[in-house]
Amino acid sequence: MIASVRGPVRHVGLDRAVVELGGVGLLVHATPATVAELRPGQEVTLETTLVVREESLTLYGFADPDARALFEQVQTVSGVGPRLALAMLSVLAPAEVRRALAQGDLATLTKVPGIGRKSAERLVLELKDKVAVVGGGTGPAGAPAVPAAGEGEAVASQVREALEGLGWSARQAADAVSTVTGGEEPPAEVSAVLRAALRELGR
Repeated sequence: MIASVRGPVRHVGLDRAVVELGGVGLLVHATPATVAELRPGQEVTLETTLVVREESLTLYGFADPDARALFEQVQTVSGVGPRLALAMLSVLAPAEVRRALAQGDLATLTKVPGIGRKSAERLVLELKDKVAVVGGGTGPAGAPAVPAAGEGEAVASQVREALEGLGWSARQAADAVSTVTGGEEPPAEVSAVLRAALRELGR
């Protein structure tokens, strides 16, 4: 397994980044909050886990070992794959996921797109006694950047697409973007709008 990668960032997307390792660019999928901290040219170290499928090898990256451990742990529950595990960490901070599991807080768990009441109950049943509640945190890390004169609909479109990719419906994504931007042209910082929309959808 590829447990970590370290190298210069070559590209940053909404939910992924390319990190150069020995002359090879590795595509690493991550939460919007993690990606928002990266800048092209920056030397970065990410904790990673490699998900092997018949048709693909997909690398997921995390800011710290705790997030990676939780990503792997929730996938031990039937019906939870890497996409849903990443969505959980996009909406909720690791400490909040652990608290919700330990306390049987189904309302918090069902904030994640793709997790209904039955799935939340199964997560609690299987993981309640296995998770350790540590630290604090009430949501995805990172505060929105100060709005700037932006790229208008292109920014909103990218954010809506990212939200739909995480599992929300087109209507939910559009409503969240409209709410966090007040219906006005969004700021140029796509990651700022995305983080704010995730917080809004997690309410």
